[in-house]
Amino acid sequence: MHLPHRVRSYIRSLDRFPAYVYDLPGLTAHARAIRTALTTPELFYAAKANPDAEILRTLAPFVDGFEVSSGGELAHVRAAVPNARLAFGGPGKTDEELALALDLNVDRVHVESPYELTRLTGLCGRPVDVLLRANLPFQPPGAVLSMSGPFGMDEDALADCVALLADHPDLRLRGVHAHLASGLDAPAMLDLAKQITGWALPWLEANGVTDPEINIGGGMAVDYADPEARFDWAAYDAGLPSGVRLRVEPGRAITAYHGWYVTDVLEVKTTRGETYAILRGGTHHLRTPAAKGHDQPFAVVDEREGGLRPVTLVGQLCTPKDVLAARVPAPRLAPGDVVAFGMAGAYAWNISHHDFLMHPAPAFHHLR
Repeated sequence: MHLPHRVRSYIRSLDRFPAYVYDLPGLTAHARAIRTALTTPELFYAAKANPDAEILRTLAPFVDGFEVSSGGELAHVRAAVPNARLAFGGPGKTDEELALALDLNVDRVHVESPYELTRLTGLCGRPVDVLLRANLPFQPPGAVLSMSGPFGMDEDALADCVALLADHPDLRLRGVHAHLASGLDAPAMLDLAKQITGWALPWLEANGVTDPEINIGGGMAVDYADPEARFDWAAYDAGLPSGVRLRVEPGRAITAYHGWYVTDVLEVKTTRGETYAILRGGTHHLRTPAAKGHDQPFAVVDEREGGLRPVTLVGQLCTPKDVLAARVPAPRLAPGDVVAFGMAGAYAWNISHHDFLMHPAPAFHHLR
Protein backbone atom coordinates (compact mmCIF):
# COMPACT_ATOMS: atom_id res chain seq x y z
CA MET A 1 0.00 0.00 0.00
CA HIS A 2 1.02 3.64 -0.34
CA LEU A 3 3.21 4.93 2.47
CA PRO A 4 3.02 8.72 2.79
CA HIS A 5 6.38 10.45 2.51
CA ARG A 6 6.15 12.07 5.94
CA VAL A 7 5.39 8.69 7.53
CA ARG A 8 8.22 6.96 5.64
CA SER A 9 10.68 9.66 6.70
CA TYR A 10 9.58 9.40 10.33
CA ILE A 11 9.88 5.61 10.34
CA ARG A 12 13.45 5.86 9.04
CA SER A 13 14.33 7.86 12.16
CA LEU A 14 13.17 5.11 14.55
CA ASP A 15 15.73 2.98 16.34
CA ARG A 16 13.41 0.51 18.05
CA PHE A 17 10.80 -1.91 16.74
CA PRO A 18 7.99 -2.80 16.88
CA ALA A 19 6.32 0.59 17.05
CA TYR A 20 2.99 2.18 16.37
CA VAL A 21 3.11 5.44 14.45
CA TYR A 22 -0.05 7.56 14.48
CA ASP A 23 -0.18 10.13 11.69
CA LEU A 24 -2.00 12.99 13.41
CA PRO A 25 -1.86 15.45 10.45
CA GLY A 26 -3.41 12.79 8.22
CA LEU A 27 -6.05 12.06 10.83
CA THR A 28 -6.82 15.76 11.19
CA ALA A 29 -7.36 16.14 7.44
CA HIS A 30 -9.57 13.04 7.33
CA ALA A 31 -11.65 14.09 10.33
CA ARG A 32 -12.08 17.59 8.92
CA ALA A 33 -13.33 16.14 5.62
CA ILE A 34 -15.86 13.93 7.43
CA ARG A 35 -17.03 16.87 9.56
CA THR A 36 -17.48 19.00 6.43
CA ALA A 37 -19.45 16.28 4.67
CA LEU A 38 -21.76 15.47 7.60
CA THR A 39 -24.20 18.35 7.94
CA THR A 40 -27.28 16.34 8.98
CA PRO A 41 -26.38 14.15 11.99
CA GLU A 42 -24.42 14.74 15.15
CA LEU A 43 -21.05 13.00 14.99
CA PHE A 44 -19.75 11.03 17.96
CA TYR A 45 -16.51 9.03 17.78
CA ALA A 46 -16.71 5.46 19.11
CA ALA A 47 -13.70 5.45 21.43
CA LYS A 48 -13.54 1.63 21.42
CA ALA A 49 -11.98 1.82 17.94
CA ASN A 50 -8.87 3.47 19.34
CA PRO A 51 -8.87 5.28 22.69
CA ASP A 52 -5.32 6.66 22.40
CA ALA A 53 -5.40 10.00 24.25
CA GLU A 54 -3.61 11.93 21.50
CA ILE A 55 -6.05 10.59 18.92
CA LEU A 56 -8.99 11.63 21.10
CA ARG A 57 -7.58 15.14 21.45
CA THR A 58 -6.91 15.33 17.70
CA LEU A 59 -10.53 14.39 16.94
CA ALA A 60 -12.13 16.61 19.58
CA PRO A 61 -12.46 19.74 17.37
CA PHE A 62 -14.25 17.76 14.66
CA VAL A 63 -16.73 15.64 16.61
CA ASP A 64 -19.73 16.49 18.77
CA GLY A 65 -18.72 13.98 21.42
CA PHE A 66 -17.47 10.47 22.18
CA GLU A 67 -19.26 7.17 22.67
CA VAL A 68 -17.83 4.96 25.43
CA SER A 69 -18.74 1.43 26.45
CA SER A 70 -17.21 0.79 29.87
CA GLY A 71 -16.31 2.49 33.10
CA GLY A 72 -12.67 2.35 32.06
CA GLU A 73 -13.39 4.13 28.79
CA LEU A 74 -15.55 6.65 30.66
CA ALA A 75 -12.76 7.62 33.03
CA HIS A 76 -10.09 7.59 30.32
CA VAL A 77 -11.97 9.71 27.79
CA ARG A 78 -13.16 12.17 30.43
CA ALA A 79 -9.53 12.65 31.54
CA ALA A 80 -8.22 13.00 27.97
CA VAL A 81 -10.90 15.44 26.76
CA PRO A 82 -12.43 16.85 29.98
CA ASN A 83 -15.15 18.98 28.44
CA ALA A 84 -16.37 16.54 25.81
CA ARG A 85 -19.92 15.25 25.62
CA LEU A 86 -20.05 11.53 26.36
CA ALA A 87 -22.60 8.85 25.52
CA PHE A 88 -22.43 5.64 27.56
CA GLY A 89 -23.49 2.45 25.77
CA GLY A 90 -22.75 -1.25 25.71
CA PRO A 91 -24.25 -4.35 27.34
CA GLY A 92 -23.55 -5.60 30.85
CA LYS A 93 -23.16 -2.27 32.61
CA THR A 94 -22.43 -2.68 36.31
CA ASP A 95 -23.90 -0.54 39.06
CA GLU A 96 -20.46 0.96 39.58
CA GLU A 97 -20.23 1.93 35.92
CA LEU A 98 -23.71 3.44 35.88
CA ALA A 99 -22.88 5.45 39.01
CA LEU A 100 -19.65 6.65 37.38
CA ALA A 101 -21.59 7.70 34.29
CA LEU A 102 -23.82 9.84 36.48
CA ASP A 103 -20.86 11.27 38.38
CA LEU A 104 -19.09 12.18 35.14
CA ASN A 105 -22.23 13.79 33.73
CA VAL A 106 -22.59 11.79 30.53
CA ASP A 107 -24.72 13.27 27.76
CA ARG A 108 -26.76 10.10 27.18
CA VAL A 109 -27.09 6.64 28.72
CA HIS A 110 -27.97 3.99 26.15
CA VAL A 111 -30.15 1.54 28.06
CA GLU A 112 -29.83 -2.10 26.98
CA SER A 113 -32.59 -3.81 29.00
CA PRO A 114 -35.44 -3.27 31.48
CA TYR A 115 -33.22 -4.74 34.21
CA GLU A 116 -30.49 -2.20 33.46
CA LEU A 117 -33.06 0.58 33.51
CA THR A 118 -34.40 -0.64 36.87
CA ARG A 119 -30.92 -0.46 38.35
CA LEU A 120 -30.41 2.99 36.87
CA THR A 121 -33.59 4.23 38.54
CA GLY A 122 -32.12 3.31 41.89
CA LEU A 123 -28.96 5.33 41.30
CA CYS A 124 -30.03 8.58 39.77
CA GLY A 125 -30.76 11.58 41.92
CA ARG A 126 -30.84 14.11 39.12
CA PRO A 127 -32.29 14.31 35.59
CA VAL A 128 -30.68 11.81 33.20
CA ASP A 129 -31.28 11.56 29.46
CA VAL A 130 -31.62 8.04 28.10
CA LEU A 131 -31.92 6.35 24.74
CA LEU A 132 -33.42 2.86 24.58
CA ARG A 133 -31.37 0.50 22.45
CA ALA A 134 -33.61 -1.31 20.00
CA ASN A 135 -32.74 -4.70 18.53
CA LEU A 136 -34.81 -4.46 15.37
CA PRO A 137 -35.50 -7.30 12.90
CA PHE A 138 -33.71 -5.67 9.97
CA GLN A 139 -31.03 -7.73 8.21
CA PRO A 140 -28.99 -5.52 5.86
CA PRO A 141 -27.35 -7.48 3.04
CA GLY A 142 -23.57 -7.41 2.93
CA ALA A 143 -23.05 -6.70 6.63
CA VAL A 144 -19.68 -7.83 7.96
CA LEU A 145 -21.08 -7.99 11.49
CA SER A 146 -24.69 -8.07 12.71
CA MET A 147 -25.24 -6.60 16.17
CA SER A 148 -28.05 -8.91 17.22
CA GLY A 149 -28.33 -11.33 20.12
CA PRO A 150 -27.54 -9.66 23.46
CA PHE A 151 -27.52 -6.13 22.10
CA GLY A 152 -30.58 -4.02 22.77
CA MET A 153 -34.23 -5.00 23.15
CA ASP A 154 -37.18 -6.22 21.15
CA GLU A 155 -40.55 -4.48 21.17
CA ASP A 156 -41.86 -6.12 24.34
CA ALA A 157 -38.81 -5.13 26.39
CA LEU A 158 -38.94 -1.61 24.98
CA ALA A 159 -42.55 -1.34 26.15
CA ASP A 160 -41.49 -2.50 29.62
CA CYS A 161 -38.91 0.29 29.69
CA VAL A 162 -41.51 2.90 28.74
CA ALA A 163 -43.68 1.74 31.66
CA LEU A 164 -40.71 2.02 34.04
CA LEU A 165 -39.87 5.49 32.79
CA ALA A 166 -43.41 6.69 33.48
CA ASP A 167 -42.76 6.22 37.20
CA HIS A 168 -39.37 7.96 37.17
CA PRO A 169 -39.59 11.47 35.71
CA ASP A 170 -35.89 12.11 36.40
CA LEU A 171 -35.10 9.63 33.62
CA ARG A 172 -35.99 11.42 30.40
CA LEU A 173 -36.58 9.33 27.30
CA ARG A 174 -34.96 11.20 24.40
CA GLY A 175 -35.16 8.55 21.71
CA VAL A 176 -33.75 5.24 20.55
CA HIS A 177 -30.36 3.82 19.69
CA ALA A 178 -30.17 1.23 16.90
CA HIS A 179 -26.70 0.17 15.81
CA LEU A 180 -27.61 -2.98 13.89
CA ALA A 181 -24.68 -3.83 11.59
CA SER A 182 -21.14 -2.99 10.57
CA GLY A 183 -19.16 -3.02 7.33
CA LEU A 184 -21.78 -1.36 5.11
CA ASP A 185 -21.20 1.06 2.25
CA ALA A 186 -23.12 4.33 1.97
CA PRO A 187 -26.14 3.00 0.00
CA ALA A 188 -26.60 0.09 2.39
CA MET A 189 -26.19 2.36 5.41
CA LEU A 190 -28.82 4.71 4.00
CA ASP A 191 -31.28 1.86 3.46
CA LEU A 192 -30.75 0.80 7.04
CA ALA A 193 -31.15 4.36 8.34
CA LYS A 194 -34.47 4.68 6.52
CA GLN A 195 -35.71 1.40 8.01
CA ILE A 196 -34.68 2.45 11.49
CA THR A 197 -36.24 5.90 11.32
CA GLY A 198 -39.33 4.49 9.63
CA TRP A 199 -39.87 2.29 12.67
CA ALA A 200 -38.59 4.66 15.37
CA LEU A 201 -40.47 7.85 14.59
CA PRO A 202 -44.00 6.39 14.89
CA TRP A 203 -42.97 4.36 17.95
CA LEU A 204 -41.52 7.39 19.73
CA GLU A 205 -44.51 9.56 18.83
CA ALA A 206 -46.86 6.90 20.16
CA ASN A 207 -44.93 6.95 23.42
CA GLY A 208 -45.10 10.71 23.83
CA VAL A 209 -41.53 11.63 22.88
CA THR A 210 -41.42 15.09 21.34
CA ASP A 211 -38.42 16.20 19.28
CA PRO A 212 -37.09 12.62 19.27
CA GLU A 213 -33.46 11.67 18.74
CA ILE A 214 -32.44 8.58 16.80
CA ASN A 215 -28.94 7.20 17.10
CA ILE A 216 -28.28 5.05 14.03
CA GLY A 217 -24.84 3.91 15.20
CA GLY A 218 -21.70 3.41 13.18
CA GLY A 219 -20.46 0.52 11.06
CA MET A 220 -19.29 2.46 7.99
CA ALA A 221 -17.33 0.13 5.73
CA VAL A 222 -13.53 -0.01 5.77
CA ASP A 223 -12.01 -2.11 2.97
CA TYR A 224 -8.68 -3.62 4.00
CA ALA A 225 -8.25 -5.05 0.51
CA ASP A 226 -8.42 -1.54 -0.97
CA PRO A 227 -6.58 0.81 1.40
CA GLU A 228 -7.28 3.88 -0.74
CA ALA A 229 -11.07 3.41 -0.67
CA ARG A 230 -13.13 5.61 1.63
CA PHE A 231 -16.72 5.60 2.81
CA ASP A 232 -18.77 8.15 0.82
CA TRP A 233 -19.67 10.52 3.65
CA ALA A 234 -21.12 13.20 1.35
CA ALA A 235 -23.49 10.78 -0.37
CA TYR A 236 -24.47 9.33 2.98
CA ASP A 237 -25.27 12.76 4.40
CA ALA A 238 -27.24 13.77 1.32
CA GLY A 239 -29.44 10.67 1.53
CA LEU A 240 -30.27 10.73 5.25
CA PRO A 241 -33.88 11.46 6.23
CA SER A 242 -34.48 15.17 6.72
CA GLY A 243 -36.24 16.81 9.64
CA VAL A 244 -35.04 14.16 12.11
CA ARG A 245 -32.51 14.53 14.92
CA LEU A 246 -29.91 11.91 14.07
CA ARG A 247 -26.63 10.87 15.65
CA VAL A 248 -23.96 8.58 14.18
CA GLU A 249 -21.08 6.90 16.03
CA PRO A 250 -18.35 5.79 13.60
CA GLY A 251 -15.04 4.53 14.91
CA ARG A 252 -12.99 2.41 12.51
CA ALA A 253 -13.88 4.55 9.48
CA ILE A 254 -12.38 7.60 11.18
CA THR A 255 -9.09 6.35 12.59
CA ALA A 256 -8.13 3.15 10.76
CA TYR A 257 -6.24 4.85 7.93
CA HIS A 258 -3.81 6.86 10.03
CA GLY A 259 -2.12 4.27 12.20
CA TRP A 260 0.90 2.17 11.22
CA TYR A 261 2.35 -0.88 12.93
CA VAL A 262 6.02 -0.85 12.06
CA THR A 263 8.49 -3.66 12.66
CA ASP A 264 11.62 -5.28 11.28
CA VAL A 265 12.38 -8.62 9.66
CA LEU A 266 14.25 -11.06 11.92
CA GLU A 267 14.63 -13.92 9.46
CA VAL A 268 13.52 -15.11 6.03
CA LYS A 269 13.17 -18.86 5.52
CA THR A 270 11.66 -21.28 3.03
CA THR A 271 9.78 -24.33 4.25
CA ARG A 272 8.09 -26.84 1.95
CA GLY A 273 8.41 -24.43 -0.92
CA GLU A 274 6.84 -21.46 0.87
CA THR A 275 8.75 -18.35 1.94
CA TYR A 276 8.18 -16.84 5.37
CA ALA A 277 9.37 -13.51 6.71
CA ILE A 278 9.51 -13.74 10.51
CA LEU A 279 8.94 -10.32 12.03
CA ARG A 280 9.61 -8.89 15.45
CA GLY A 281 6.21 -8.70 17.16
CA GLY A 282 3.10 -10.15 15.54
CA THR A 283 -0.63 -10.51 16.05
CA HIS A 284 -0.29 -10.04 19.83
CA HIS A 285 0.37 -6.40 18.87
CA LEU A 286 -1.84 -6.22 15.76
CA ARG A 287 -4.70 -8.68 16.07
CA THR A 288 -6.77 -7.15 13.28
CA PRO A 289 -5.84 -9.59 10.45
CA ALA A 290 -6.37 -12.63 12.68
CA ALA A 291 -9.66 -11.27 14.01
CA LYS A 292 -11.05 -10.34 10.60
CA GLY A 293 -9.39 -13.07 8.52
CA HIS A 294 -7.65 -10.83 6.02
CA ASP A 295 -4.16 -9.85 4.90
CA GLN A 296 -3.08 -6.64 6.58
CA PRO A 297 -1.94 -4.17 3.89
CA PHE A 298 1.68 -3.12 4.21
CA ALA A 299 4.60 -1.33 2.62
CA VAL A 300 8.31 -2.11 2.76
CA VAL A 301 10.00 1.07 3.93
CA ASP A 302 13.10 0.67 1.73
CA GLU A 303 12.34 -1.63 -1.17
CA ARG A 304 14.92 -3.50 -3.21
CA GLU A 305 14.71 -3.89 -6.95
CA GLY A 306 14.15 -7.29 -8.45
CA GLY A 307 10.41 -7.80 -8.70
CA LEU A 308 7.82 -9.28 -6.39
CA ARG A 309 7.76 -12.71 -4.79
CA PRO A 310 5.04 -14.41 -2.74
CA VAL A 311 5.81 -14.33 0.98
CA THR A 312 3.92 -14.95 4.22
CA LEU A 313 4.60 -12.41 6.95
CA VAL A 314 4.40 -13.92 10.42
CA GLY A 315 5.26 -12.90 13.97
CA GLN A 316 7.09 -14.49 16.89
CA LEU A 317 4.22 -16.36 18.53
CA CYS A 318 4.16 -20.13 18.97
CA THR A 319 1.05 -20.59 16.86
CA PRO A 320 0.50 -21.01 13.11
CA LYS A 321 -2.25 -18.39 13.40
CA ASP A 322 0.28 -15.60 13.99
CA VAL A 323 -0.04 -14.45 10.38
CA LEU A 324 -0.22 -10.80 9.34
CA ALA A 325 -0.38 -11.43 5.58
CA ALA A 326 -0.33 -14.78 3.74
CA ARG A 327 1.30 -15.52 0.35
CA VAL A 328 1.24 -11.91 -0.75
CA PRO A 329 3.49 -10.51 -3.50
CA ALA A 330 6.24 -8.40 -1.96
CA PRO A 331 9.72 -7.11 -2.74
CA ARG A 332 12.54 -9.44 -1.72
CA LEU A 333 12.95 -9.23 2.05
CA ALA A 334 16.03 -9.76 4.21
CA PRO A 335 16.80 -9.53 7.94
CA GLY A 336 16.80 -5.90 9.05
CA ASP A 337 14.25 -4.71 6.50
CA VAL A 338 11.45 -2.60 7.96
CA VAL A 339 7.79 -3.27 7.16
CA ALA A 340 4.96 -0.84 7.90
CA PHE A 341 1.47 -2.32 8.20
CA GLY A 342 -1.14 0.27 7.36
CA MET A 343 -4.77 0.66 8.42
CA ALA A 344 -3.67 -0.01 11.99
CA GLY A 345 -5.36 2.99 13.56
CA ALA A 346 -8.47 1.14 14.75
CA TYR A 347 -9.13 -2.17 16.51
CA ALA A 348 -5.43 -2.95 16.43
CA TRP A 349 -3.28 -2.61 19.56
CA ASN A 350 -6.30 -2.13 21.82
CA ILE A 351 -7.90 -5.49 20.89
CA SER A 352 -4.68 -7.52 20.87
CA HIS A 353 -3.60 -10.22 23.34
CA HIS A 354 -0.57 -8.28 24.53
CA ASP A 355 0.80 -10.62 27.17
CA PHE A 356 0.90 -13.89 25.24
CA LEU A 357 4.57 -15.08 25.40
CA MET A 358 5.43 -11.83 27.20
CA HIS A 359 7.26 -10.21 24.30
CA PRO A 360 8.10 -6.49 24.79
CA ALA A 361 5.34 -4.01 24.03
CA PRO A 362 5.72 -1.73 21.01
CA ALA A 363 6.72 1.88 21.30
CA PHE A 364 4.13 4.53 20.42
CA HIS A 365 4.86 7.61 18.34
CA HIS A 366 2.62 10.51 17.32
CA LEU A 367 3.63 12.18 14.10
CA ARG A 368 2.65 15.85 14.36
